[in-house]
Amino acid sequence: MEHSPTKPRNIYVKRVGRKLRKAQQSYLEHNLPVYDLLQYLTHTPEGQRIDLQGYFKQLEPIWLEIGFGSGEHLIHQAKLNPNGGLIGCEVFLNGVASLLGKLQNKRFSNIGLFTHDVRDLFDLLPDRSMSRVFLLYPDPWPKKRHYRRRFVNPDFLNPLARIMTKGAELRIATDIPDYCRQAIEELNKHPQFNWPVESMSDWQQSWSDWYSTRYEQKAIREGRKPIYMTFIRI
Repeated sequence: MEHSPTKPRNIYVKRVGRKLRKAQQSYLEHNLPVYDLLQYLTHTPEGQRIDLQGYFKQLEPIWLEIGFGSGEHLIHQAKLNPNGGLIGCEVFLNGVASLLGKLQNKRFSNIGLFTHDVRDLFDLLPDRSMSRVFLLYPDPWPKKRHYRRRFVNPDFLNPLARIMTKGAELRIATDIPDYCRQAIEELNKHPQFNWPVESMSDWQQSWSDWYSTRYEQKAIREGRKPIYMTFIRI
């Protein structure tokens, strides 16, 4: 295996915010193993990438949400697409616990979770295995010296391109104009992505299956305008 999550890379976000409540700790201890992709990896021979068709019992297509927050959008997509598999990646354990709390009364067989750095997940995923990827309101890293930490740079985009199928969508939502600027610059110059924009509505209107999260609603209340971009893996 290229890189093991047991030897994590440096990450720049908190693993835990407010102290976890007993119920949240219980979700992580008892509910997370049900969805944890790393639990499934114990059955994967060393040096091989994870068998996603085995994990999802032949569900197709398989999508990935990077940084799912509290999981509202992930659950929304899982309900809309019961025949497809969804992988949620999130390092912030408060958010993971929040999602698990929402899942506790129903078992979603089409959801898998990864609670480590997304670059470690990239190392585990097979080539051309993701048909859609969501990057929704990522950490803006507003200071210029931190721009390299933003997801939309080659350190993330190159392995992302490897795991996406030809024609797959990369959906990005942000309320930060400078994040939008960098995303457009980096993805337009990347040889494996294209932004098929035709009019202003292509970034002003949300997707038909969009679920507006609490974070987005807060951004709108505070006067920030959402931007929705769809890039295509070519």
